[in-house]
Amino acid sequence: MRAEVTQTIRLALPIVVTQLAGISMGFIDTIMVSRGLGPEALAAVALGNAVFFASMIFGMGVMNAVSPMVSQAFGAGDLPQVGRAFRQGLWLAVAIGLPIFLLVRSMPAVLIVMGQDPDTVELTRGYIKTISWGVFPFLLFIGTRSFVEAVSRPRPATVIALFGVALNIVANYILMFGKLGAPAMGIAGTGLASTIVFWSNFLILLFFCLADARLRSLADLQHLRRPDWRYLGRLARLGAPIGISQGVEAGLFMLTALIMGLISTTALAAHQIAIQFAAFTFMVPLGVGLAASVRVGQAAGRGDHLGARKAGYAGILLAVGFMTVTALIMWLYPRAIIGIFLDVELAANAEVAGIAISLLGIAAAFQIVDGVQVSAMGALRGLKDTFVPMVISVLSYWVLGLGVGYVLAFRVGMGPRGLWWGLVTGLGSAALLLTTRFQRISSRSKVNASDEAS
Repeated sequence: MRAEVTQTIRLALPIVVTQLAGISMGFIDTIMVSRGLGPEALAAVALGNAVFFASMIFGMGVMNAVSPMVSQAFGAGDLPQVGRAFRQGLWLAVAIGLPIFLLVRSMPAVLIVMGQDPDTVELTRGYIKTISWGVFPFLLFIGTRSFVEAVSRPRPATVIALFGVALNIVANYILMFGKLGAPAMGIAGTGLASTIVFWSNFLILLFFCLADARLRSLADLQHLRRPDWRYLGRLARLGAPIGISQGVEAGLFMLTALIMGLISTTALAAHQIAIQFAAFTFMVPLGVGLAASVRVGQAAGRGDHLGARKAGYAGILLAVGFMTVTALIMWLYPRAIIGIFLDVELAANAEVAGIAISLLGIAAAFQIVDGVQVSAMGALRGLKDTFVPMVISVLSYWVLGLGVGYVLAFRVGMGPRGLWWGLVTGLGSAALLLTTRFQRISSRSKVNASDEAS
C-alpha cells in the first residue's frame, strides 16, 4: 500500500497542478473583477461563470471517458486501441461541442426567465458572448490531456496549464481595463481572455503530442480522417453517465448560485467568494481522483484486481488527508481568506464579508466528504463503472442535498447558510455510497474491465 501511495502521488502531483492552474483562471478572474470593477461586476461574473461551466460540465464528463479507455488499453499493452481512443475522443469533442456552444449562447435569456436581476444579466451577457467561443478548445484540451495522463505522461499538460494562468492574467489586464491600445471591455474582456487561453492550451499540447516521438506513435493521428461511429457510441455510453454525474453535482452548485441571486446580490457576491476558494482547494482531491482513475484503469487492464483496489484506496486516503488540512484552515482563518478577494476593513464590504465568512465555516464541514466522493468516483471510473455512480449522484445531490438546502434556507429561515448545509448533506451522502460501492466491486476476485461494470 505504501508503494501504491507513492506511485499515486507521483502521478497525481502534476495532475493536481494542472487542475489548480485551470481553476486559478476563475480564481484570478474573481479577484481582478472584484478589486477592479466592483461588487456588481463580481455578481455578473459569478452568474456567467456558473452558467458557462454548468453548460460545459456534461461535455467535460463525456470527454473524461477517454481516460479509462486509454488507461485500460495501455495497461493491457494494446497500443492500437490507445491511439484509437484518443483520436475518436477528438471527434467526440467536436460532436458534442456544437450543442453546448448553442446552449451557452442562449443562457442570458434563460436567466431573465428565472428571475435574475436584469442589470446583472445584461453585464453577464457580454461575458457569455465572449467566453462561449472557448467551448471547442476547452473540450479538445480535455480529450488530449486525458490521453497524455492515461499513458502516465501528465507533465506537458501541467506546464502548458501554468503558462495559461500567466497568459490569463496578462490578457485580463489588457482586455478588462483597455491597456496597450485595446478597448476597455470590462467583464466581456474577462471572457475573451479565457477563450484565448483555452485555444492556446489546446494547440500547444497538440503540438507537443506531434513533436514527442513516443506520444506521436501512440496517438497515430494520421488515421484521424473520419469518425468511427461505432467506437464513438462506446465512448458516449461510457462518458454520458460521467457527464450526468458531474452535471448534477455542478447543477446543484449552479442552482445554489441562482437561488443566492434571488435572495440578494450581496448573498450572491459572498457565495462567489466562498465557493471560489472551496473550488480551488477541491482541485487537489479532484486531481488525486483523476490519478486514481488512471492507476485503477491500468491495473484493471492488466488483470491485477488487488492492484486496482490498492490504487483506489490510495487515492481516497490522499484526498482525505489533504482536505482535512484545508478544512482546518477555513475554520481557523476565514477572515484572512476573504481578505484575498475584498478589503474587509471597508465598511462597504462588511455585509459581503460577513456572509462569506459564515459560508466558509460551513465549507470546512464539507471539505472531507467532498474529497472522499470525488476520489471514490475516480476509482470507480477506472473500472469503467459509471452508471450506478450516476444514480447515486442524482439521488444525493438533487433529492437529498437540494431538498435539505431548500427546507433549511426558506422553511427554517437560515438563508444562505441553509443552502450550504444542503450541499454538506448531498456531498456526505455521495461520499458514503460511492465508497461503499468501490469497496464492494473491488473486493471481487476479478475486477470488471468491460465498458460498464455490472
